[in-house]
Amino acid sequence: MSQVILPGATIGILGSGQLGRMAASAARRLGYRVHTLSPDTDTPTGHLADREFTAAYEDLDAVTAFAQSVDVVTFEFENVPSATTECAERHAPVRPAGRVLHVCQHRLREKRFLRDNRFPVTPFREIPDRAALDGAIDELGLPAVLKTAGFGYDGKGQAVIRTEADIDAAWQSIGSGEAVLETLVDFDCEVSVIAARGLDGAFAHWGVVANDHSNHILDVSVPDAPVTQPVRERAVEVARGIMESLDVVGVLCVEFFLRADGELLVNELAPRPHNSGHFSFDASVTSQFEQQVRAACGLPLGSTELLRPAAMVNLLGDLWSAGEPDWARALRDPQVKLHLYGKREPKPGRKMGHMVAFGSDRDDARTRALAARAALTDTGI
Repeated sequence: MSQVILPGATIGILGSGQLGRMAASAARRLGYRVHTLSPDTDTPTGHLADREFTAAYEDLDAVTAFAQSVDVVTFEFENVPSATTECAERHAPVRPAGRVLHVCQHRLREKRFLRDNRFPVTPFREIPDRAALDGAIDELGLPAVLKTAGFGYDGKGQAVIRTEADIDAAWQSIGSGEAVLETLVDFDCEVSVIAARGLDGAFAHWGVVANDHSNHILDVSVPDAPVTQPVRERAVEVARGIMESLDVVGVLCVEFFLRADGELLVNELAPRPHNSGHFSFDASVTSQFEQQVRAACGLPLGSTELLRPAAMVNLLGDLWSAGEPDWARALRDPQVKLHLYGKREPKPGRKMGHMVAFGSDRDDARTRALAARAALTDTGI
């Protein structure tokens, strides 16, 4: 039986947030049907899906029904229990495979994988309990970052330890459970490489993306990062090596710290489309979301060529604090594209949408993107 799944078939997406929504949009454009499963209803992905399964990921009867209703399963959310993907794999191919999810959803498994396969990773120690924390601090030194072993994202489940006086509070703040302690890296900037790998082993990437964060949440991403050619080549080399070692079929993002001396250290992996690749929806020949569909279905990968200089800014729920943002004002710049995710309730720190701006170069695009976001709440014009 061919492993290629042709248009007209049905793609199942585990998870139902904005990443699934954009993947569903790409899938529909290619002629596929879409089913989604998550514990929620009236979801960003569900708005575009042909069928929305509402069930806990641990409800294996529902997962079975979901997997039996589709031709291939992918995911937009890595915090899915291993039992869920194992169940789905009994009824439909899961791409990337559940074993990829198993590694990337747990910080200790991820760090061990990177270390054992000789990829450049931030120095770390395993912290099974409170008793191990003091010894790990003696070995790594301070400052350091304490992170929960699993189920953390956007800065959740982590605390910085700068002095010994911070230790107990940090331990309590992450829930006093299995954790990882990392050296606090003195980095020059943060960059990412979003890449795709096909069923046939073909590899494609969107280059090196420069990322700025605010309160541990991605704020601005600019493709074609202003880094040296050796750094660019090394970042892509590492991303490719990771995908091949994990045998990823799909999209994966590698987040890096770039030190002032040019050394790259892998911070985290995301085995799915990533926030820092949202620019590709508008600015690339093939977006990360279309590429995810192509890879999962065994189709040839598309070109990742950047069509024009671009920049992406996130739109968080904080922008709604004084009422509905002024969308018309932001869109006065004809070089700006608006994406809203269909989430009903804006909350501080919640990703509600993003904007992509084009420019004559990367700096102009970034300036336009930031100006458009500022215009959403600017009442002085």
